[in-house]
Amino acid sequence: MSGAFPISTAKFGTLGIKSIQNTIISKTVSGKKLARQIDNQRWAFSVQIITGKRSDVYGELMAFIIKQRSGKENFTIIPPEVEDARGTASGTPTGTGSAGDTSITLGGTGTGTLKAGDFIKFASHDKVYMVVADQSDISTGTLTIEPPLTTAVSSSDIQYDNVPFTVHLTNDVQEFGVSGVDKDGNLYYEYQFDVEESL
Repeated sequence: MSGAFPISTAKFGTLGIKSIQNTIISKTVSGKKLARQIDNQRWAFSVQIITGKRSDVYGELMAFIIKQRSGKENFTIIPPEVEDARGTASGTPTGTGSAGDTSITLGGTGTGTLKAGDFIKFASHDKVYMVVADQSDISTGTLTIEPPLTTAVSSSDIQYDNVPFTVHLTNDVQEFGVSGVDKDGNLYYEYQFDVEESL
């Protein structure tokens, strides 16, 4: 692990979130579909960074990206467009479930709601999950998530705001391009990169 993306100084211009789930599909002569998933689901992002001067942000950003050694290192990133839950959750809700479950038993001292599309993470889990059905009370009942739990959780705290994704770069070549010059002759840099969740 080589740190957290310097998001306090580098702002995202665009963010494309992808869900990767490899599935083998075949059809019989009669048209019946047979489907099998062959690995765990993972998230991926395509990110474009808002242009800036090397002295403002790009020196730090370039150094951080080089420290990743292409895709060798993992780092954490909190995508700003999805950093806050859409619901009204507060406090410390907990979740309990077995590996493979998509219905998580809630407990703890949380109050409020979570909405479909909110990202969550369980304490001691690197995997990020998505809430796929509105939950009106995060302290009781069950929370429906996807993908299924990769490992069991037992009264594990649920993080619902500022959820960090553990990722790695997916390209071996990283290019920092100049996109323009201001009236004082300062170069403005542009950077795009792709990451995938590390499990």
